[in-house]
Amino acid sequence: MTSVYDGALQDLIDELGRLPGVGPKSAQRIAFHVMAAPRDDMERLAGALVAVKQRVNYCETCGNVTESPQCRVCTDPRRDGRVICVVEEPKDIMAIERTREYRGVYHVLGGAINPINGIGPDQLRIRELLGRLGSGEVEEVILATNPNIEGEATASYLARMLGSMEVPVSRLASGLPVGGDLEYADEITLGRAFEGRRRVNPPRPTATDA
Repeated sequence: MTSVYDGALQDLIDELGRLPGVGPKSAQRIAFHVMAAPRDDMERLAGALVAVKQRVNYCETCGNVTESPQCRVCTDPRRDGRVICVVEEPKDIMAIERTREYRGVYHVLGGAINPINGIGPDQLRIRELLGRLGSGEVEEVILATNPNIEGEATASYLARMLGSMEVPVSRLASGLPVGGDLEYADEITLGRAFEGRRRVNPPRPTATDA
C-alpha cells in the first residue's frame, strides 16, 4: 500500500500493519482512532504495551505466560500434576480452562511442526516435555494440538516419540472442527472433546501378557 501520510501517522500505520490479522485498511482505521481518542486513553494503552514487554515472561515449568517464575496453574495445589495436557500456544490454555472440565497441568510447545516455515521438532519445547515425564509421576499425556495439518503432524510425532515410555498418551476426540483452532472452539465442544479423548499409543505388554 502506497504511503499517503507523512511522519508519525504513517509510522503508526506501518507498525500496526505488521500485526497479525491487521491489513493496511484496518491499520489506517486504528491509527485514526488513536488520533481521535482521548490522550489519557492512549497513554494507558501505551503503558500497557510497555508493561507487557517488561513484566510478562514464560513459566519455567510449562511455558505458559506469567509475571512470576511459575504460572498460576503450576503453583495451584489443587491441580493434578499426574496429567499433562500438551498445547501449542499459551492462548490454548485459556480456551481449555473455560470448559472447567480439566484439572491437570499443561505443557506449551511454543508452536507446531511446520517444515514450510522452518519449524521442526527442535524448535519446540519437546525436550522440556520429556524432562517432565522423566520423573515417573505423570500418568497421562493429553495431546491437544490444533486439529489442522500442522497440529496433527505434531500430535503424530509426539505419539511416536512417547510410544516407548510407560505413560499413556491420548488425543482429544473428534468434535473439534478440522482446520480450526482451539482458541475459537466453544466450551461445550471442547468439554466433549476432553470426555471422549482416545489413547494414541498402545499399552505396553506386562509380564503376565508374555
